[in-house]
Amino acid sequence: MTAVPAADRVVAGIGLGVIAYSLFATHDAANKYLAATLPVWQVLFFRSLTIVAGALVFGRGKLVARVVETPLKLALLGRGALTLVAWLCYYTASRDMPLAQLMTLYFSSPIIVAVLAIPVLGEKVTPGRWLALALGFGGVLLASDPLGVQASLATALVLAAALMWAIAILLMRVIAKRESSLVQMFYQNALFLVLTGTASWSWWTPPSPLEFALLALIGVFGGAGQYIMFEGIRLAPASVMSTVEYTGLLWAFLLGYLVWGDIPSATTWAGAGMIALSGVFLLLMERWRRA
Repeated sequence: MTAVPAADRVVAGIGLGVIAYSLFATHDAANKYLAATLPVWQVLFFRSLTIVAGALVFGRGKLVARVVETPLKLALLGRGALTLVAWLCYYTASRDMPLAQLMTLYFSSPIIVAVLAIPVLGEKVTPGRWLALALGFGGVLLASDPLGVQASLATALVLAAALMWAIAILLMRVIAKRESSLVQMFYQNALFLVLTGTASWSWWTPPSPLEFALLALIGVFGGAGQYIMFEGIRLAPASVMSTVEYTGLLWAFLLGYLVWGDIPSATTWAGAGMIALSGVFLLLMERWRRA
């Protein structure tokens, strides 16, 4: 890809981002199903175990050597810890906050990424990218109908999660310039494996055969989504990939309907249309810049 023009790499990154967030949506749907019967720690443990094993199978000795030699150990572990704390804040807030408000506040993360990418990464966020970002967030507001958001501990936790995820995305972009996607995946999930394994020891629940199959599915989809997202971030600026994150909401609506029979309201459809429009607009603008 280094021989491909920059604009083409951005378009390829957008495509990879859309695929990654579709995989994450399927992963989250299976996670939601399992959370009713298994502790969250245990689900994350199996997910991390599958991803670490997969990374070792594909990377083999070369990966192990690089994991030991990399000078970015602290940055890799720090990004993994930041991501884990962000998830814990998000899931804790979800217990006391309606889903619409939770999702709207959390989806402020792409805006934070775009703002911080200017001083941290030196990126130039074009007017077209700002407009696509605004359209996407407007679609989230319309689809989620987040009236009644109040100052509370849950509100602070979900905003903290959005900020930490934004910083993790920026770190991912910085690290991607010097390390492979497999190295990033190994460090993040090895850290998760140790921490969630320790917690699972106290709340272990024997999974059924169906639950084992779903746990494996979560690991495969989560690992594939991570790898594709890391590769997308390697190609496209963080400010572009942050806008692509909004497409995850479209997949969530679709799976909610197919799996749980949730019928979206008219405003949800309108918001989804705005999110889709933001993605199409971003793609057209990047293709126009290439031309």
